[in-house]
Amino acid sequence: MHPSLNPAALAGLRRPRPYPAVTVLLPTHRREPDNAQDPVRLRNLVHEAKERLKSDPAVAREQRIEVARQLDRAVTEIDLVHAEDGLAVFAASGEHQVWSLARTVPSRVVLSDTFLTRNVVAAQAAERPYWVLAVSADRVSLWSGTATRVTEHEADGFPLTRSRDDQDAERKERIGDVPSTFRDEQTRRFLREADGAAAAVLRSHPRPLFVAGEAAALSLLDDVGAVGKEGTPVPHGGLAHGPADAVWQAVRPFLAAGDRAGLDAVLRELDAAQGRRQYAAGLDEVWQNVTTDRVRLLAVEDTYRATVRDDGGHLVPAESDDLDAVDDVVDDIVERAMDTGAQVRFVPGDTLADRGRIACVLRY
Repeated sequence: MHPSLNPAALAGLRRPRPYPAVTVLLPTHRREPDNAQDPVRLRNLVHEAKERLKSDPAVAREQRIEVARQLDRAVTEIDLVHAEDGLAVFAASGEHQVWSLARTVPSRVVLSDTFLTRNVVAAQAAERPYWVLAVSADRVSLWSGTATRVTEHEADGFPLTRSRDDQDAERKERIGDVPSTFRDEQTRRFLREADGAAAAVLRSHPRPLFVAGEAAALSLLDDVGAVGKEGTPVPHGGLAHGPADAVWQAVRPFLAAGDRAGLDAVLRELDAAQGRRQYAAGLDEVWQNVTTDRVRLLAVEDTYRATVRDDGGHLVPAESDDLDAVDDVVDDIVERAMDTGAQVRFVPGDTLADRGRIACVLRY
């Protein structure tokens, strides 16, 4: 499953495909007993997708067989034991992708010439992923984090470990009083290499960074490179080998403090924009402005959903069985805002109760 959405991955998801490109969305559950029916619901949706392929006169037999095969391959990669709140399965000729989402999605099957990406985009914006670089003298690991967990990033050269020969040479150089491990040249070279590897990951996958380690390790990393200076220091040693839960517990207080500060900053910015008349609130007003690319900052309650239809240029409430209804217009707004370079912040429920649950700062 794909852990994160970067600009290159999003561009790849959005590119046109030969019809049919199939999107299957499934709301999933993290805990029992709600998750007991997730496998059944998944099978039913995949069956529905195959039936729609079979009944669509625009889909040739060879295409139907190939896309159905890709759907089956995608299903074998799904780990519902560790499900989050939603699942997106994409299948087309010659490819398939599975995305586990920390945000619920509507249950649906879509056949088109592109994949339906707005739920993935909204989930990623709500998740606010981050990196944790855990530093020690003999190992540097990188962890991909969300609000609820971290997982080790085992790619792009990570984890970095020092060879046995390097560590033996370091020990032989020590005479008299044993100097600090973080003063020898071998350790400096090792952390300089780690700094370069982390910088490359941040360039291709930009996120907030936490740097965890003993005070001496953090100081040396600052001295030999640039990554340590950019990240938030977490003065906690012993995390380079994990486990994942220990890394997550170490950064939790920093995440909470950052969330509080970020929420205060968003609310201050909304108030200031209201005074400047560069402000819109409520679903319809925000929609009008996001469709004209005027939104600079979008704030939305993280549990807000709305089913609407377009009634002559304005959004009005609609029932889910209305053929003209959009059942996840909030996610549409989020995707459009991100497309135009706006900052998107999800805030706790009722934070924007007096602003219609959704508000924005305008560019002009």
